[in-house]
Amino acid sequence: MPLVTSETMLLAARQGGYAVGAFNAENMEMAQAIVQAACRARAPVILQTTPSTVRYGGLALYLASVRALAESAPVPVAMHLDHGSSFELCAQAVRAGYTSVMIDGSKLPLPENIALTRRVAELGRACGVPVEGELGRVGGKEDDLVCGAGAYTDPGEAVEFVRETGVSSLAVGVGTAHGVYAAAPVLNTGLVGRLKDLLAVPLVLHGASGLGGRAVRGCISQGICKVNFATELRAAYTAGVRRALAQDAKTFDPKTYGGAGREAVEQLVLDLIRVCGCGGRA
Repeated sequence: MPLVTSETMLLAARQGGYAVGAFNAENMEMAQAIVQAACRARAPVILQTTPSTVRYGGLALYLASVRALAESAPVPVAMHLDHGSSFELCAQAVRAGYTSVMIDGSKLPLPENIALTRRVAELGRACGVPVEGELGRVGGKEDDLVCGAGAYTDPGEAVEFVRETGVSSLAVGVGTAHGVYAAAPVLNTGLVGRLKDLLAVPLVLHGASGLGGRAVRGCISQGICKVNFATELRAAYTAGVRRALAQDAKTFDPKTYGGAGREAVEQLVLDLIRVCGCGGRA
């Protein structure tokens, strides 16, 4: 089917008490693995690219790959710009045909974050593309995104932010971090529940890679509707490639080791879909 927006997916997840998995794809094999896993699980799915991934391959190239996969898939697939770093990049993604974008102004003072996010949200509404904002930083480092220490989302500020920006969904800071965890994070799942009660828009959890199924499910039970996974997919793909090359040092065909990486990512995504509870929802 054609690419769809993320808005209907996330509103259904909020109503149904589950979350949609949002998976960062770095190449064709990872995109194939994510869509194939969603098809096997009969789950709605969101594929994402970060600004550094876009610089590496270009908006049009990634979008074309995902669009081709979506058109032959029996489940809804959305294409999302993750951590959009500027109004200009978000506008480029919308023009290219992305069906969902995020603008990350979380490092800015609140008034500047509101102003930037409102501008992107107005563009999104004009083009029928939902926009995700972020309030309260998710700490850590991923790609060229460096956030330092995390910061919890303030409920009062969240109400103001959603009212003033008109975002379709909100990424919240509840103790998670991007990248690889050096120690188990301290999550404030109660904050998730409070934010859900205060806000009408779906809530998004970033930094879920390596968090563990129990912790992710705890956040979903309190109101998280979208869960982002990136680092552990890269790790799985790389591990699959390394295993294939270690098994046969004479291997030189990229399809051989790329296929091994694809299989590893597909299995991981199947596991993560089960964690999110979105299997059978498509």
